[in-house]
Amino acid sequence: MTDSPTQTAATLDRVLSFSIPARDVRGRVVRLGPTLDTILGVHDYPPALAHCLAEALVLTALMGSMLKGEGDQLTMQAQGGDGLVRLLVCDYRDGALRGYVERSEHQPEAGMGANCTLAQLFGGGHLAITFDIAAGKRRYQGIVPLEGASLAEAVENYFLQSEQIPTLARTAIVSDGKRIRAGGLLVQHIPEGEDGRERLHVRFDHPEWEHVAILAGSLRHEELVDQELPLDDIVWRLFHEESEVRVTPGPLLTRGCRCSQDYYASVLARFPSEERLEMANDAGVIVVDCAFCSREFAINP
Repeated sequence: MTDSPTQTAATLDRVLSFSIPARDVRGRVVRLGPTLDTILGVHDYPPALAHCLAEALVLTALMGSMLKGEGDQLTMQAQGGDGLVRLLVCDYRDGALRGYVERSEHQPEAGMGANCTLAQLFGGGHLAITFDIAAGKRRYQGIVPLEGASLAEAVENYFLQSEQIPTLARTAIVSDGKRIRAGGLLVQHIPEGEDGRERLHVRFDHPEWEHVAILAGSLRHEELVDQELPLDDIVWRLFHEESEVRVTPGPLLTRGCRCSQDYYASVLARFPSEERLEMANDAGVIVVDCAFCSREFAINP
């Protein structure tokens, strides 16, 4: 017996949060579907860049869903070196995802497929992750080199170097030639107590973390992108021998570009009138291109 369309849809564009109190572990699992179609559909990316952005959006959803306050935002930015990508930007706010890729002048090598290494995609560069906390207007940012075989490994390195939090990240991307499906798992060890408590110290050789990391590392690629496999079943398969696993349904994810005619008009209004006139084209309007949704807005200067 197969799942109904409603059951299958319920496994897409959702974040599932979980924790294992006895191991001081928190985690997230996500699978993207129609939201990913919407974001990728407005761009004409070659397969390598489309897969790269899909992985970045998965990681952004996993990290962003850890934010707790309304209006909090996570931004992931990867600046390339001599690879195929010049710049990648994704952000998450209140369940809304958006992202885009800027191509470099480097062209894909002959025979290069959709699944490229991090070195092929970026050729060096750095990864910046920014947490904007609405309450108190606080901002936290960490910048690390783009190292590893994938963006998931680069994110692991970020938490290791910038936050001193042992982290395991797994992503899976699959394409049938028409659409891309993507999923991911993020697991973290929070020593000295539950999520939200002050971390008194971090031990990367902690046996509790090693045990959970081995279990989480057994997750198969196909499980993350299997639309008929509920997210809570993934958690159950990995951690069913634990004494207690707390599961909390997360937000429904949507494409959340925040561009609008009024927004760009308000931004341009901050410039002196002389500068606005210089920005205008021959038709007397300022054309603003939104990189996230590929729309153009004509603003009267």
